[in-house]
Amino acid sequence: MLPRVNRDIRQAAVAGTWYSASGEQLADDVDRYLASATEAPRLRDLVAIIAPHAGLMYSGPVAAHAYQQLKGRSIDVIVLVGPAHAGGFDGVALYAGGGFDSPLGVAHVDSEYAARILAASPVVQPNRAPHAREHSLEMQLPFVRRLAPKATIVPLLMGRQTEETARLLGQALAEAALDRAVLLVASTDLSHYEDRATAERLDRVVIDHVQRFDADGLQAALIAHPNHACGGGPAVAVMRAARALGARDSVILNYADSGEVSGDTSLVVGYLAAALGSS
Repeated sequence: MLPRVNRDIRQAAVAGTWYSASGEQLADDVDRYLASATEAPRLRDLVAIIAPHAGLMYSGPVAAHAYQQLKGRSIDVIVLVGPAHAGGFDGVALYAGGGFDSPLGVAHVDSEYAARILAASPVVQPNRAPHAREHSLEMQLPFVRRLAPKATIVPLLMGRQTEETARLLGQALAEAALDRAVLLVASTDLSHYEDRATAERLDRVVIDHVQRFDADGLQAALIAHPNHACGGGPAVAVMRAARALGARDSVILNYADSGEVSGDTSLVVGYLAAALGSS
């Protein structure tokens, strides 16, 4: 007899390919990336981070710089906002209950917080289908589960990353904020499959806008050249929400590209780690 599958729990889609399916090995990998992350300015009040979502061996060393900001903090809810790579839909798809499985255990969805976001804007709708195979949020779980194992999550995927969707989502995220320790996470990679020199030029535009905490400028850059990032919409929405929630500072923690691991600089993907809050 086949084992029963809890249909409320999203099964890991890329465990064993994009990262280790062994909990012990995955924990070791995450710990190694965290230990190797250089010391960076630590925000006194952390509201949000920006982290990449490629295969762990490629983006993990960069993501660790963002997630090490969680060390020693008490976080109740982590709101994960990422792009739906295969989703040609309008608005934002919310996984409103149950949880996301991983080799490090299930991250349970905070249904109460999810309901608040739903009530805050019609741009967010319950829709599990886009989440089934999407990796942009799943790639955050190794760090989430390792550093904040007691935190619940709220998974949100942006379909068509329009300016209006990013604006409305940012408003909803800010309006839904509870009197709890909440962290917003924008999952985004930067330019894709350009040579290193071109990638650095494209990525510098995103980095400069994030460093200046300029969501409007980043949005304008993405409209002009969408290839600046594959998750630019989530970054804009989270930046807007973080500002509304009191964040005043934006710190660039790390930047690299896939060539640092692969050795191939002819076609690279850019990765950024940043933190938003108050110093």
